Amino acid sequence: MKSDEPIDLRRFLTPLPLVLLGVATALSLVQPEEGAADARVTVFPLVAVTAAWTLAMYTLRSREWTGRTGPMLVYVAVQQVLAAVLMTQHPIFFVFAVIGFVQAYDLLPPQWAFASVVATSLIINLIPGGIPDTSKRIAIAAASVFLQTCLIGLFGNFSYRFNERSEERRRLVTELKTVIAENNGLHAQLLIQAREAGIQDERQRMAREIHDTIAQGLAGIITQLQAADQALEQPEQREWHLEHARVLARESLTAARRSVAALRPVELEEAHLPNAIQDLAGRWSAREGVAAWVQATGDPVPLLAEIEIALFRVAQETLANIAKHAGASKVMLTISYLEDTVMLDVHDDGVGFTVTDHDVPPPADGDSGYGLDGLRRRLDRVLGTLTVESAPGAGTAINASVPAIRRGGDA
Repeated sequence: MKSDEPIDLRRFLTPLPLVLLGVATALSLVQPEEGAADARVTVFPLVAVTAAWTLAMYTLRSREWTGRTGPMLVYVAVQQVLAAVLMTQHPIFFVFAVIGFVQAYDLLPPQWAFASVVATSLIINLIPGGIPDTSKRIAIAAASVFLQTCLIGLFGNFSYRFNERSEERRRLVTELKTVIAENNGLHAQLLIQAREAGIQDERQRMAREIHDTIAQGLAGIITQLQAADQALEQPEQREWHLEHARVLARESLTAARRSVAALRPVELEEAHLPNAIQDLAGRWSAREGVAAWVQATGDPVPLLAEIEIALFRVAQETLANIAKHAGASKVMLTISYLEDTVMLDVHDDGVGFTVTDHDVPPPADGDSGYGLDGLRRRLDRVLGTLTVESAPGAGTAINASVPAIRRGGDA
């Protein structure tokens, strides 16, 4: 049994009436009353009838049956009558009669449970000694019945209320688990849709890049080479066309590399995300001459490829922006693995900027314009968020938050 599962007391209560009946029967044999031989002729059939009644109406019944007030009123009333008859044969059967105290608030509503407690107390206190015939015995019997009824009734009522609240809590927990499971399903479905949209966006981006850069560059190379072939007798003109072809080839190669770099980074193919960011920051620090530290908190888990790529691109693009705009002397990157979220925080002590509606710094000359806006779009595709905090002279803090969805779909 798991530690967070409640203990089912019904497993112990269900056999208890038969156990107490068996104990009382055994004791009646060990300590027989006068006329024991004749009494056994009556006791044993009564014990058999009582055991059969308990089995048929309680022990072998389902939880739904024992939760019905009508049948349980009949069961408890008949059982108390049988217990009273058994006690007239031998007082030791009070051991069985006390089951009325135990079952009252478990099987009956409070008002009927209180009546059952009163009846059980009267049976136990009056039958063994008979109806009291002196004021002293009457006082003792009345006090016993009163105290038993009040104490058992009080604590029984507390127990009933507690059980009601426990049942309500268990019901709410069950409903909550159902809602969480449904939310996880919707979350996974949204992520699948986002991934499909991201794949489509990536295809369109690649198509535009190929059309706008690589394809045009290759067309230009062909044109220059054809012109060079036609200028065989003009060395200077031919060399001019060949040089232009070489320039276009280099530009096309650069564009192709930039397009490939926008796919899964090679760093993530060779290392886990924290190590990949650590290596990235180390190379960036050596190249830019700016101190950079990387810290990982929590238990790193393998995330979906799209999520790891998005976080890596946040670190990569943010470091590039810091080199271009911030004038920072130190940078701190922290990747935090929480229960259902993974966050990447990047802090620098640079010049900062006034945060606009788009939370991006003004572009520098020659900036591609991709920057944080592009990262935000990338994070949107994996249901993530990007926030930026900055002020002139106070540095910049960037936080990327994504759902901690593991490879294989486990959140």
